[in-house]
Amino acid sequence: MNKKLLLLFMICLSSCATIFSGSKYTFTINSTPSDSKISVTNKKGIEVFTGNTPAVVRLKSGNGYFSRGRYTVRFSKPGYTDKVAAIDFRLNGWYFGNILIGGAIGLLAVDPLTGGMWMVNRNDKLIYQKLDPNAAASMEPSLKVIDFNSLNDQEKSALVKIQ
Repeated sequence: MNKKLLLLFMICLSSCATIFSGSKYTFTINSTPSDSKISVTNKKGIEVFTGNTPAVVRLKSGNGYFSRGRYTVRFSKPGYTDKVAAIDFRLNGWYFGNILIGGAIGLLAVDPLTGGMWMVNRNDKLIYQKLDPNAAASMEPSLKVIDFNSLNDQEKSALVKIQ
């Protein structure tokens, strides 16, 4: 076999995690009530996505050399209490395939640089939050229009005439 072709083949096999799992993952983010505002920030505090639920977001599994991705999803909607969810990547089992194949390039360079050495479980790709109504929001003054004829006598007597 041609030495260059063999070398290329070994380099490709030496980054097991990147080849088998990739380095970006798609997350579905949803909430009740829907149309909540979401903001996704990475572990450095940099906003990487903003939008409304439901949303589909593609995030990198790595955050630098040998550094896994960590994200915070903040949910907000007027009249509801803000909620926060975390996305945390873990070590990818395919990363150890580099040891079995003898791929130092994949073990020390490709997978750590691409973020392929980190992964998230399939079940963790659905981010959902149920927002609770904010008690303070229900105490805010509001305007309600009522037909005078629908009031009882006691309610009518409590009215104050405006000049």
